[in-house]
Amino acid sequence: MALPDTSKYRSNVGLAAKIFAEYGDFIHMVIFSQVKNEARTDDIFQDFFLSLVRKPIPQDVKNIKDYLYRAITNDIIDATRRVERYWNHVNKFSEYLELPIYKRTPENAFIDVEETNRMFGLIKRRLTTSQYQAMALRYSTNHSIKEAAKKMGVKSTSVSSYLYIGLKKIRQSFKLK
Repeated sequence: MALPDTSKYRSNVGLAAKIFAEYGDFIHMVIFSQVKNEARTDDIFQDFFLSLVRKPIPQDVKNIKDYLYRAITNDIIDATRRVERYWNHVNKFSEYLELPIYKRTPENAFIDVEETNRMFGLIKRRLTTSQYQAMALRYSTNHSIKEAAKKMGVKSTSVSSYLYIGLKKIRQSFKLK
């Protein structure tokens, strides 16, 4: 496999470095004010540098800060869309495999799974089979009520009823009124 020709970008690296030396704090502040997450801000900050290397600021730009602000906003929108597309693919794949996606850090996922299984073991003893199945589909595997109804072969209103009665029984048994 041949490596891409990077010689055309060498001069752009210097230009991008000058922009970041002069406007780096402004760029970082704009990104953070829109993203509100330091890790994502750092990722987008680095990606923005690379986008300036690929496509430098045109020579005829009179107000560099305005140009940078618009470019940063566009990069944030693009990054957000990429992340959303990625999670949509992950969720579709997990649905295909019928696996739950835990939105927790990997180091805590194992503990969360054990605690969830233990909790559902307690709940199972207090509910009917239909109520338990609705609860497990809705809260353990994150199915919507419509999806749970399809899996159970019942109407959505039945699943809602199972959930309502099941939650009521759980509250009563654990005295969480």
